[in-house]
Amino acid sequence: MAPFPPLAHAAVTVTDLERSTRWYAALFGADPVLDEDETTGGFHHTVFALGDGHLFGLHTHPGGAPDGPFDERRTGLDHVAFACADRAELEDWATRLDELGIAHGGIVDAHYGSGVSFRDPDNIALEFFAPPAS
Repeated sequence: MAPFPPLAHAAVTVTDLERSTRWYAALFGADPVLDEDETTGGFHHTVFALGDGHLFGLHTHPGGAPDGPFDERRTGLDHVAFACADRAELEDWATRLDELGIAHGGIVDAHYGSGVSFRDPDNIALEFFAPPAS
């Protein structure tokens, strides 16, 4: 049997596609590569290329979303983590969050690695994560 395939893309549902597109474009330092209204599929999506073939999408659905901001304690998505090669890269991303005025919890170290947690405009939990030093 072939090895389990890597993650190709992640997509999150947002309440305001224009606001979230601006926010993620600033975070990623890039504009979306696709903006498509899938009227037959019932959603509108914007997609960013993150490198190495990975994609990150923003979705909106007709009729809006149920009330309330994202909460990782509900069944479904807990958070999305972006991989950093090492702690130095993680520190660079923490600095970038500061430059963008994005609140975060600082670097948290654990035996399995280090992370910086932050949230998007819809309160979706995001993280930059680096493996432990060898």
